Amino acid sequence: MHKTSAPNPVPVFQLYGETHAWPTPDPIHCESIPSRSSLYDWEIRPHRHADLVQLLYVRSGEAELEVEGVVTHVREATLQVSPPLSVHGFRFTAQIDGYVLSLAQPFAEELARLLDSPVLEESQCYAAGEDERYLSTLFESIDREYARHEPGRELMLRSLVSALLVWLSRRHLQASHAAGPALDRGREHLQAFRRLVEAHFREHLPIERYAQRLGISTAHLNALCRRLAGVSALQLINQRLLLEAKRNLVYTGMTVQEVSDQLGFSEPAYFSRFFKRGTGQSPKAFRENR
Repeated sequence: MHKTSAPNPVPVFQLYGETHAWPTPDPIHCESIPSRSSLYDWEIRPHRHADLVQLLYVRSGEAELEVEGVVTHVREATLQVSPPLSVHGFRFTAQIDGYVLSLAQPFAEELARLLDSPVLEESQCYAAGEDERYLSTLFESIDREYARHEPGRELMLRSLVSALLVWLSRRHLQASHAAGPALDRGREHLQAFRRLVEAHFREHLPIERYAQRLGISTAHLNALCRRLAGVSALQLINQRLLLEAKRNLVYTGMTVQEVSDQLGFSEPAYFSRFFKRGTGQSPKAFRENR
């Protein structure tokens, strides 16, 4: 378990309760809800994943899903999206049935770009409704294919996950339209802001520059981020910087100074202070504890 030294820290896991790195060369991981939650008395305490998108599908049973402070009580087939770095925790009854699908962020981003949808960037809860049988079949197929190692496995998994994300993006679009034009425009602005952040987060641009490019005021941009993403515009940028820093520290042999330079910090000491504020650990300690 990787904890910060800040008060009441939120741990950052690869998979819940595990201290080792991603357990498979696959860009996904699939398991049943009971297989892990039963080990923790049916409760997954609040935690984050640095670079994973998680899709939790409750097929039957009761659950309490908490993501970024929003609590949803579930008694029917439901699919919960938990984006990277979102704080989430779950409580289940012993009769719970369903699956947890974890997607490595680069893989998730690749599919989301193909769909041109922000569906994996926002924590949302979707009732399966009349598509319960379809979703259950999809998750059963993903779980079965993931557990086997047969010819064409990678292509099949990619196809099944793609079908699932198409369903999600359609439901997301329906929800946006149902919410009305004003909210829809707000989501469009947030999506455009996220794209700008992805392209320029290493440049440390002021929030005003982003707002100018979007054609809205700084106050409006901050209000949109807080309303739709639960954090300020600056926090979104800092989250992206921290995510990239963590990736570089874990998956590359770059020195702390090289990571600092790659992320556009003027001094390694400034980078180290930024990293410790965000994680409670120095870059060196974070790397050693992974």
